[in-house]
Amino acid sequence: MTDQGIGKPVRRKEDFRFITGNGHYTDDINRPKQTHAYFLRSPHAHARIRAIDTKAALAAPGVVAIFTGKDIAADKLGGLICGWTVHSKDGSPMKVGAHPALALDTVRYVGDHVAMIVAETHAEAKSASELIEVDYEPLPAVVALADCQKPGAPQVHPEASRNTCFEWELGNKAETEAAFAKAAKIVKLDLVNNRLIPNAMEPRAAIGEYDKGTGGYTLHTTSQNPHVARLVLSAFVGVAPEHKLRVIAPDVGGGFGSKIFIYAEETACVWAAAKVGRPIKWTAERSESFLADAHGRDHLSHAELALDANGKFLGLRVKTIANLGAYLSTFSSAVPTYLYGTLLSGQYDLPAIYVEVDGVYTHTAPVDAYRGAGRPEATFLIERIVETAARETGLDPAEIRRRNFIRSFPHQTPVIMNYDTGNYEASLDKAMEIIDAKGFAARKAEAARRGRLRGLGYSTYIEACGIAPSAAVGSLGAGVGLWESAEVRVNPTGNIEVLTGSHSHGQGHETTFAQLVSSRLGVPIDQIEIVHGDTDKVQFGMGTYGSRSGAVGMSAISKALDKVEAKAKKIAAHLMEAAAEDIVFENGKFTVQGTDKSLTWPEVSLAAYTAHGFPSSEIEPGLKESAFYDPANFTFPAGCHICEVEIDPDTGVPEIVNFVAVDDFGTVINPMIVEGQVHGGIAQGVGQALLEHGVYDTESGQLVTGSYMDYCMPRADNLPSFRLGFTTTVCPSNPLGMKGCGEAGAIASPPAIINAVTDALGVREIEMPATPARIWQTLQMKPRAAAE
Repeated sequence: MTDQGIGKPVRRKEDFRFITGNGHYTDDINRPKQTHAYFLRSPHAHARIRAIDTKAALAAPGVVAIFTGKDIAADKLGGLICGWTVHSKDGSPMKVGAHPALALDTVRYVGDHVAMIVAETHAEAKSASELIEVDYEPLPAVVALADCQKPGAPQVHPEASRNTCFEWELGNKAETEAAFAKAAKIVKLDLVNNRLIPNAMEPRAAIGEYDKGTGGYTLHTTSQNPHVARLVLSAFVGVAPEHKLRVIAPDVGGGFGSKIFIYAEETACVWAAAKVGRPIKWTAERSESFLADAHGRDHLSHAELALDANGKFLGLRVKTIANLGAYLSTFSSAVPTYLYGTLLSGQYDLPAIYVEVDGVYTHTAPVDAYRGAGRPEATFLIERIVETAARETGLDPAEIRRRNFIRSFPHQTPVIMNYDTGNYEASLDKAMEIIDAKGFAARKAEAARRGRLRGLGYSTYIEACGIAPSAAVGSLGAGVGLWESAEVRVNPTGNIEVLTGSHSHGQGHETTFAQLVSSRLGVPIDQIEIVHGDTDKVQFGMGTYGSRSGAVGMSAISKALDKVEAKAKKIAAHLMEAAAEDIVFENGKFTVQGTDKSLTWPEVSLAAYTAHGFPSSEIEPGLKESAFYDPANFTFPAGCHICEVEIDPDTGVPEIVNFVAVDDFGTVINPMIVEGQVHGGIAQGVGQALLEHGVYDTESGQLVTGSYMDYCMPRADNLPSFRLGFTTTVCPSNPLGMKGCGEAGAIASPPAIINAVTDALGVREIEMPATPARIWQTLQMKPRAAAE
């Protein structure tokens, strides 16, 4: 069975049903007597609702009911919440504006939810929405980060003066100022981290259902963490008691963070199902996803790096303004603070760091975690300023990094994190070897002869994954613990069901989790079933995000397997009349050490349930164990990505001609799946660096990039053939030595690409996305800048 265990490139079990059209997604589900919902959304970025007239719409064909914010308020439902409390530098808690599922008296962004139409068909609900008359009083709006804190700027929430939710800080300001005072060189850089709009293959969807006989509610939804959705909807929104609410997240077609959160649509669907006495189904149109799915990134930052005369880093200071959108989303306050500021040390031995972050409201869609969540923003900032420092000091980009790498572990950074292990130079060396960094000068000269510009860009990144030690995050403001749960059920015939609180939406858990079990118990993976995504089947779990499924979710499974194996050995010992400590278990066989006595896994499994061969007063019948795992520390995947670009100066078109990623993920369960995760992450990083940008009109607040006609996603011809490599330092903080791989590509690749583009252009900075138009304009400005 070793060909299916840890470290083997086993093909994904789940792929057959996906590629043959037999997946089971929320929109595939239809319930008896089902109705359909459509949401009327605000056309204004900011407006007061004077009145809503639904009479004509209620009389339209097929309409069952129409609900507004007043209906939800009448039932005394709570609003949508943010689950992480951040405090400002003066100690005051963040300023939270109310977020009703349906707007009550004010809309705060284009796409805000105004009314919910329930009809026999989706088409009838949508048609009826056009008959609703809303009397809006348009109000001034602010969408630009640079404007939202200015005196006189339109206010998003009355609770937040200057539209400022929090003014957060991390690090020692005095020590950082002292470091700068003795610096031989100070490098300064202003950076924009562009707004991104998640575009999972499957749009969000929900089906709310109410059983009058039991008083129970069921919500099918596209969620990355169904138990957290149930907790929020019961304890905070008040839809139903927790034990009366079942949340099912079946197959989910991608999430990238955007399906972590609890949204208005699923809240309204499950609540309204009891009102109409019939199931209510909603599936987003892609245009709705652009408007109302939580967006990502959107930072303005000023960074300064202090160096001594030898290029050693002395200190870093950063001021960031982070866009939170019109409302706080479920984890939005944590992303630009504890998932960002804590990673600003990068891979470097930086003795002093001070970061300030203002989280601000604007009249735009809420902003929350998107693949990487804070770590891409931190990596972009530190890797861009390090590259700039190399150019301004005349040091080679690789050399300046080598001079400043952390080399002794564990390493306490000035910004909370304690790195447990790593070998950053090994990743850099291997990446440089694969990309042939020594031969770059010749390739650049050859490109110049063809009239092309060629550049090379480095990104040596680190991220914090395995989110997260519960006591640690609790002390930082998290409203929940971030442990994980697992249950291993051995059936009498020896096949196995694993129930996990993690959730798979493209990660391949049905394969990798089964590989762990196969390695431990010697059972073929086709006899192992992974169960997730149903709160009535799985004990409470925290879901999947932050590359936590392996380091935390699989560690919980490992703990449960320890218990299963220990009990199975006791049963086998009784059956073979031996001491439990003399039982050796390998490759699915129990053997009495030093004898030829043995039993197979199926034989012991059956014996556990017949209970004939052991005293049930000492050993309970059955073979089923559960475990909760709370990590001792974050995990710290790290590595080096190097990008080589070629640019046509006549058109500004960039081409990635070479891209190498060398990553240290600790123990790798399935290298084929890991490579796929890295490929996907780099593709999204390419999108951010060169193509994607969520843009609002600064006057009207309209989303300008509201469709694929205006929001450019990466395609096959934008991507090179990636070359990957791995180095390994085993993580000491969890039993499997894993670190996590799902977000690395999206974290490391944008700075590598932009560093390569600026190297090719010979400029200090270019904003993302570095589109052909922006590159061409930058080239036209170069002679003028040189003259000035």
